[in-house]
Amino acid sequence: MKLMKTAVLTAMTVLAFGAAAGSVSAQYKDLKVGAIYMDAQGFYAGVRKGIQAGATDAGRKLEIIETNAQGDVSKESSFIDSLISAGVQAIIVSPVSADGSYRAIQRAHDAGIPVVCYNTCLGEKDMKEFVSAYAVGDPFDFGFKLGNAAAEYFLAEKKDAPKIGVLNCEFVEVCVIRRKGFEEALKAKVPGAQIVANQEGATLDKAVSVASTMLSSHPDLDAFFGEAGGATLGAARAVKSQGRVGKTVVFGGDMTTEIAQELVDFTVIKAVVDISGQGLGKLALAQAIKSIDGQAPADIKVPYEIDLYNTAESGKAWLEAHSDGIP
Repeated sequence: MKLMKTAVLTAMTVLAFGAAAGSVSAQYKDLKVGAIYMDAQGFYAGVRKGIQAGATDAGRKLEIIETNAQGDVSKESSFIDSLISAGVQAIIVSPVSADGSYRAIQRAHDAGIPVVCYNTCLGEKDMKEFVSAYAVGDPFDFGFKLGNAAAEYFLAEKKDAPKIGVLNCEFVEVCVIRRKGFEEALKAKVPGAQIVANQEGATLDKAVSVASTMLSSHPDLDAFFGEAGGATLGAARAVKSQGRVGKTVVFGGDMTTEIAQELVDFTVIKAVVDISGQGLGKLALAQAIKSIDGQAPADIKVPYEIDLYNTAESGKAWLEAHSDGIP
């Protein structure tokens, strides 16, 4: 009996040691991860820096294979196929399109490669089926915080029926949800507020042009809501070029050096809501490593904090904290 007990205990010890050794091996093996950015500037430059910093801090050899999809679904799809062929163990991506990106992401999933979204992702059904984790600042909360800041501004200015133009990035679902949050918070406090125009203007050049046209069509426009960084800065530039300073203000998303400088000036941009690109990049990489190690989150969505900047002083603080200009 003693011999049997000893044998059982020995077997249990060997099994426990083997499991522990396997766990240690999983935690320290070399990794190869693909990272796809939707752009090379602004927020996405911050995400890239965050991923690179996270790779340095990971405590293991980690190769990052990266590219810029340039907002093009076909380029994104081609690079995902290249990453599958290269044998990466995870892919980090901000999908260009919820509808157009899912086939390539499905191919990665079917190849046994965990896919981690950040900032944007697939539709709810496809996300649950093909995505391991989604690092995201809640887009509704993003818009809600900004809508609340806009409401406080209009109440202080005694404007009970402000007219607002939206420069959108609603080719991705995240931006649609940002607007819904913005409108809900704004109209809860200022029921007479009106969205009088809503057009795409995600890139800087297009945002300047679209905002200028909106100002010509609506000379009584009180404010712009820029759903993303290019829209925010483009709206501010249009207001200045059209001589509307003091008449039309801007509320927007995504901090950059130029946007922070405009906030410090405080004549046009009155509030900005931001999700740190660097912070989100680190979170996305951490989720990729966990997914490789078999520790993907049960809920898929992994939240990241959202910051509101609504004073000149907060703009100065952002500039001091981001002296390299990378958000």
